[in-house]
Amino acid sequence: MADALLTLEGVHTHIGQYHILQGVDFAVPRGAMTVLLGRNGAGKSTTLRTIMGLWKPSRGKITFEGREIGGWATPDIARAGIGYVPEDRQIFPTLTVRQNLMLGLKRAGRFGRWTFEDVFRLFPNLAERQDNPAGVLSGGEQQMLTMCRTLMGDPDLILIDEPTEGLAPMLVEQVGNLLEEIARRGVAILLVEQKLTIALRISRRLYVMGHGRIVFEGTPADVEASSDIRREWLEV
Repeated sequence: MADALLTLEGVHTHIGQYHILQGVDFAVPRGAMTVLLGRNGAGKSTTLRTIMGLWKPSRGKITFEGREIGGWATPDIARAGIGYVPEDRQIFPTLTVRQNLMLGLKRAGRFGRWTFEDVFRLFPNLAERQDNPAGVLSGGEQQMLTMCRTLMGDPDLILIDEPTEGLAPMLVEQVGNLLEEIARRGVAILLVEQKLTIALRISRRLYVMGHGRIVFEGTPADVEASSDIRREWLEV
């Protein structure tokens, strides 16, 4: 892909005795939303963790901005411009909402495309609770906070793992709006998502994973038209 920001070529990842990723190939274009779909256990989260350096690929090539990053340490990958929102949120519960956001800055007091005002405008709940300990937030508010803290580091690519899992419908809509706003500001997104309706609405390109490899790629329209793919690899 000519406009690719991130590419994976033949990536394999072993965790202990388990061979999780078995030759993953795909590309994430600049400034657009790419969604990784698949059932639980397909290897989606392991893919994000491998890109982020939390698991080391045993074989294959990961390239970001023309540089191979497959063997890099996680802090170096983050400094290169990749942000990561894990599924388990990982907020700092005793720090305030504003302090959690400040920790996302690469340099204290240095803002990029995102400021406090931006995230508070998008999520008024965080504005109202900015001086409260993050540990008192609801699960949905903690998810918002984690995403916004990552944005404060001004990444060029953000990896987001299951952001709508367990959220109420109103919060799912807010998360969807934030994802669209991120893309509008030129930040590329690689999103792992279970909810097909969200994925079809906001993505430019979709990849479907099964058994540790990519089994389908196409546009949202392609997925909608492929009942066999949905039945074999996505539907429960």
